[in-house]
Amino acid sequence: MTRSRLTWGRRLRDLLLVTLAFVLGACALTAYTTFRIWQVGQQDGRRHVDAIVVLGAAQYNGRPSPVLAARLDHAIELYNEGFATYLITTGGKLQGDNYTEAQTGYRYATARRVPASAILMEDTGRTTLESMEHVRAIFDAHGLHTALFVSDRSHMLRVLRLAQDQGIEAWASPTGTSPDDIDQDLIRNSIVHELGGLWLYIFVSEDPVSAGASSNTTPSSAPSSAPSPSS
Repeated sequence: MTRSRLTWGRRLRDLLLVTLAFVLGACALTAYTTFRIWQVGQQDGRRHVDAIVVLGAAQYNGRPSPVLAARLDHAIELYNEGFATYLITTGGKLQGDNYTEAQTGYRYATARRVPASAILMEDTGRTTLESMEHVRAIFDAHGLHTALFVSDRSHMLRVLRLAQDQGIEAWASPTGTSPDDIDQDLIRNSIVHELGGLWLYIFVSEDPVSAGASSNTTPSSAPSSAPSPSS
């Protein structure tokens, strides 16, 4: 009887030690990843590249949300400073919307005197991963190899990981004016979202569905270089 009680006691102790090790490991991984999200978001790797790629965000009937406008403003600034020949806008739309995020970006950029001929669109992606796969197709079609990616600070680590896995030579140039990087509550929410997004991609090769993309969008067979007609 004594030997049996010791055996169960040891098993319980071993289980507690394994659980403790798992919790400590998870905490350490979370802390390190959070630090990397912050660290990469503080770095601006602007340099001369083939294309500037701006990641999509919510739009309202062709009008960019403050988050999307902040990204577009920064991307247009980089383009005007001569860092790339092309500006690529990305992102699909919600069911019933008249415009995709990419079309909204196109309209916004051309209204600020970016030549239409310099803008390429990825307008079917529902997630960052899908957009990145379609951007890869645009790169192949136009003989592009290097890119500056523009998004919020907290998004940049995941963006660079996805781009590099697609074989794109990528650098980050985050916007510094996005509400998601200024409001403390939004910063915390963004970091939690990015932690989940990174782990989901690393462990199951999937990506969270974007709030600004339709759930029934089907990728087109070829990248667009101008917006499709909209009412």
